[in-house]
Amino acid sequence: MDSIPANRRLWNQISNAYQHEHDPQIGAAPRLWGMYSIPDAHLHALGDVTGKRVLELGCGAGQWSRALAAEGATVVGLDLSEAQLAAAARAMGAARYPLVQGAAEQLPFAADSFDLVFCDFGGLSWAPPHLAVPQAARILRRGGRLVFNVASPWFEACYDEAASRVTTTLQQDYFRLNTIAEGDGATSYQLTYGDWVKVLRGAGLIIDDLIEPRPELGTPNGYNETDPPDWAHRWPAELLWVTHKP
Repeated sequence: MDSIPANRRLWNQISNAYQHEHDPQIGAAPRLWGMYSIPDAHLHALGDVTGKRVLELGCGAGQWSRALAAEGATVVGLDLSEAQLAAAARAMGAARYPLVQGAAEQLPFAADSFDLVFCDFGGLSWAPPHLAVPQAARILRRGGRLVFNVASPWFEACYDEAASRVTTTLQQDYFRLNTIAEGDGATSYQLTYGDWVKVLRGAGLIIDDLIEPRPELGTPNGYNETDPPDWAHRWPAELLWVTHKP
């Protein structure tokens, strides 16, 4: 949990620039997943949220939260950064929802509080999964679902730090993937496929699906340079896990 203060500082520092650059893409339409903005209507990961109590775990400026609130979900948006929460408050539409400052590895909610916990490169990319996943499982009701999208270990293992791009060459040891230094002490997290399975099953969750979102040829990546440009059409860039609490 040592990364909490540094991650909070990082997101407070970069929030305005991040939202200026990325909100036109991630806020363009509701329910767009990941680096390639693939519609949930194509992936069928989230399902109907009408009447459900939903937590967005790392809500940023609330692009997902405000869309789900407008669909009739009772949404709570949680983020570590007060700057990100301020952006969410400014962008909130007619469908109002509460915003909570907190860390994914220390969730400030009672057990059995939510029908759905989800994130798209949110709290489960920026908190140690072995701490954050059990917290998400704890606050889910029986039958509740944890759905989240993170970078694929393929993507991380092929990322060339010197060139600042994803390549076709292995750059990192697959079995040493764990923490990724983001500067000034901030840390993001990456697991292998096997370690994700161990963490999810260890938290008592049932894995219903593992979707590897595949963009169409020519779909731009809004966050990273890739070589070749259609890298993610050929190899998995993201993992979209669909789980539930029995």
